[in-house]
Amino acid sequence: MKDIVETAGAPAAIGPYSQATVLGTLVFTSGQIPLRPDGTLVEGGVEVQTRQVLDNLRAVLAAAGTDLARVVKTTVFLADMNEFSTMNAVYAEYFDAPYPARSTVQVARLPRDVRVEIEVVAERE
Repeated sequence: MKDIVETAGAPAAIGPYSQATVLGTLVFTSGQIPLRPDGTLVEGGVEVQTRQVLDNLRAVLAAAGTDLARVVKTTVFLADMNEFSTMNAVYAEYFDAPYPARSTVQVARLPRDVRVEIEVVAERE
């Protein structure tokens, strides 16, 4: 049986999905884009947007009883792969070695024309 995660510390789902689901000891987050918890869009480049996305993920994981240190896999979606190094520098501030596995892909378009979206899989006790 899966549990649904909801927190006011991250933006509410804007469609028919959950912020995260928990199955056993695994937490699967939905992709987070740079919206503040009140749903307003963070303006600015990929650096500020990546920070907001990771702060949102931190809040969702906390609501699920885990944290970024327990993330085992991330998927990063970028609007422009030329922004990889900027995103990567911010990402490195949020994760410590040993780092989670990661895939990073450039996509044609992201919701609300944001620069970055990230989803994670984490473990919890």
